[in-house]
Amino acid sequence: MSLWPGRSSRCCCVTVDVVSLSGLRYTAHMKGVLGYLAIGFLVATAGCASTRVIPASLEAQVDNAVTFGHIVASPDPYRGKIVLLGGEVLRAKVMQGGTQLEILQLPLDDDQEPERDRLQSKGRFLALHKEFLDPATIVEGTRVTLVGEVTGASVEKMDEADYRFPMLDVKHLHRWDRKRDDQPRASGPWWGVFGGVGFGGGGSRSGGGISIGF
Repeated sequence: MSLWPGRSSRCCCVTVDVVSLSGLRYTAHMKGVLGYLAIGFLVATAGCASTRVIPASLEAQVDNAVTFGHIVASPDPYRGKIVLLGGEVLRAKVMQGGTQLEILQLPLDDDQEPERDRLQSKGRFLALHKEFLDPATIVEGTRVTLVGEVTGASVEKMDEADYRFPMLDVKHLHRWDRKRDDQPRASGPWWGVFGGVGFGGGGSRSGGGISIGF
């Protein structure tokens, strides 16, 4: 009889220890998850903060009242205006004064990224990048956002018809990453089946920028 209380006591002690140990493990697991959440949040917000399509030095110079529709209708009155445009590169041609881009204009979304629907285009324009830009690095289909100075218009052949192209000198060119264009633009946290956690911050919001001194 005297052995049972001791044995029962030892069982209780073991049970309590297991429960305590499980609680510690659970607490440690939760702390780890919260740590991952905090790190993920900081990385996501830091990435958003560092993404700038247009340099701050140029933002104040852009005349947001001038639209592409204004320039297409009558380019000459807007000579010297600094505008923000976007679209899809149709052709790049090396010239003596730099590299000329023929661009299909597309509206910009809230992140200054060109829309993908070509039916929204209001026409084409020519943008002269005054420094050499290898056409192999900006092939047909590359989507761009640019700050440019309106320089007038040029009448050139498009197939068998004459077409008046508005012309700009490029001040800054941002190329969007084609490899990530088809990825979903996830945002917010996601949870894995086995306890993983991560953050999305706009899958296709990436690219590179080139500025021209002026």
